[in-house]
Amino acid sequence: MDCNEARPLLGAAHDRELSAAEALRVETHVAQCAECRRETQMLRAVSDATRAADYFRAPDALRARILAALPATTPAAQERSTDEAWQGQAGAQAVEPPARSRGRGLWDWARDAWRTPRGTPVKAGGRGPASALAWPAGIAVAAVALAVSVALVAPRPRSASATFVDELVASHVRAQLSGHDIDVVSSDQHTVKPWFNGRIDYAPPVEDLAAEGFALTGGRLDYIGHHRVAVLVYRYRKHIIDVYVMPQTAAGAREAPAGLASDGYALANWQDQGMLWWAVSDAEPAVLMRLRQALTARLSRPAQPNAG
Repeated sequence: MDCNEARPLLGAAHDRELSAAEALRVETHVAQCAECRRETQMLRAVSDATRAADYFRAPDALRARILAALPATTPAAQERSTDEAWQGQAGAQAVEPPARSRGRGLWDWARDAWRTPRGTPVKAGGRGPASALAWPAGIAVAAVALAVSVALVAPRPRSASATFVDELVASHVRAQLSGHDIDVVSSDQHTVKPWFNGRIDYAPPVEDLAAEGFALTGGRLDYIGHHRVAVLVYRYRKHIIDVYVMPQTAAGAREAPAGLASDGYALANWQDQGMLWWAVSDAEPAVLMRLRQALTARLSRPAQPNAG
């Protein structure tokens, strides 16, 4: 992340409005960039000064002058008084409130139907529904309006796939920031593969793809989706690529597009050799697709017989 990416996110980072992965990226950049660090300090200073500022209440004389300048009856007060008067007369006869300049909406119509006493006829020439239909129709309209409102404002739950992707990205970022991204450091697949024995209950395929531009640098264990999984660490130029390998049964039905991105990181997933593979990196998505092709081609080769 450079200054052009980090500067617009400093305020959101200070207010804790970023995701965990994005917040870690901003924090890492700020720790290395003096200008963005000064900008962050200025934001904190303004926030602290605002919180520490004294609160001044308006004097009574100013409040009195403002109230005196207001109209004797505000439109809101007039509207409330009209409704109250109409409700008081509803017990004797159905009286329709005067039409308002802003027009009548669903809520007004439903409210009128709700307030109309059962068995009370509507005044001739009125706009309200007949008394026989007023209550059920009003309740139905109010229920529909309430359901639509809840559907619009209620937060939508994240899918299992989206949550799993967030967990993968957070694992990748956490490993890079902690400096403990490799448990077994080796470019030899015959060293990395046996290291997982006894640490997980499956044997992940391990291949060195240095000839294709993806050098195996080691592996580690991580905890993803409530399971311990193997992570193969590859290097492509200056980019680190974490490849998470897990049995399809352990991962469950987490289907996702072959190429996607989250918080600025590219991801790729596929199935091969009875395993589910996920690759995460800050490299371009096309790089992960080349890694997938190289790894799939290598695994599809028949096993070479031992010499001798």
